[in-house]
Amino acid sequence: MGAGLIRISELAFDADSVLRIAAVFDELVESRASSERVIEVAAAVAGCGVGARWASGSVVRCGPAGGSVRGCEAAAVAVFDEPEVWLDRRGDATPLDRVLLDRLRHALRAGTMLSDAAFSLRIDDPALLEVALSPTAQREERARAIRLLGLDENRPVRVLAVSATSPPEALQIIATQLPGQSIRTARIGNTTAVVCQGGCDTRELADGLEAEIVAAFPAPMAAQADRGPWVGIGSGCNVFAAPASWQQALRALRFASSTGYGRRAVAYERLSALELLAELPLDGVRGNRDVARINEIAATPAGALEVQTAEAFFVFGSLRRTAAELHVHHSTVAARLAHLSDQMDWDLDDPMDRFLATLVLMVRRIALSSAELTE
Repeated sequence: MGAGLIRISELAFDADSVLRIAAVFDELVESRASSERVIEVAAAVAGCGVGARWASGSVVRCGPAGGSVRGCEAAAVAVFDEPEVWLDRRGDATPLDRVLLDRLRHALRAGTMLSDAAFSLRIDDPALLEVALSPTAQREERARAIRLLGLDENRPVRVLAVSATSPPEALQIIATQLPGQSIRTARIGNTTAVVCQGGCDTRELADGLEAEIVAAFPAPMAAQADRGPWVGIGSGCNVFAAPASWQQALRALRFASSTGYGRRAVAYERLSALELLAELPLDGVRGNRDVARINEIAATPAGALEVQTAEAFFVFGSLRRTAAELHVHHSTVAARLAHLSDQMDWDLDDPMDRFLATLVLMVRRIALSSAELTE
């Protein structure tokens, strides 16, 4: 094979290089190469020593010379044993080291699977998913990444953007709403990208996720409690338009509620004209007189309760429903709203003031959520 012609030191950090490295290991998998051969090739590509260790205790190491399995320490590898892989590189790591390790791990796992069914399984690869979602990747690069991820070029996909303290727990919740779908995930920046392939109704998906999240992380929340996942949902699209769905999901994610009483699963398609609010500069929102005043009120314990009550009231729509959700008497809800209205100079019986109050609380939520998403 031509793997010996590829050296990380000679490659740029771009989509083409990612795909060239992936192609090397795909060829090894397809040829059913041994673990020793896979690691030998990895060492040649990396230009440094490479090793792998399985939970069973088996270890394989190879120096950077490549070309021969001699010098590799090998032992029998157990089927389905999960390998730990590393590079013995002197000096600074290269940006492509992570890509090589991801593909090496995948090749070693695939090589130990004996049945045809197991052999066809795909695992998530962050580098490949980034190529599939990158707006700057060439079509042929995206097509190859899609195939390597095990996705069907002829079936539509949808991309979700997820922010969570515990991504694995969030993904478990999401999976309950995507039965029978092919799902690929990867961490991109501060957000987890979820690509799902299989038909589903946008409204049903958003409402189902909202219900699951609220059930698992009900409001009101205790201070410092896990807020649960926020989910932005992009539109369903052709697999080659996945970058657009990803950008929509990120945009929708900004509307997820940082207070617990707005939507925590937001579909881009359902934002309609509200999507224009995402264009508002955050500094301008924070500097708005009404938003600044709400933040000032919410800085005190009593004020925070009043703002929280107003958030809940505009979601649930009535004093009694709000009282039931907050576990207080409806007269308490009325008193909190009245005091907040006096401080904000709002008349909640006036349609314009009620709209203004709703708008102020919404743009404040967007600002709070956006700030947390960038942390």
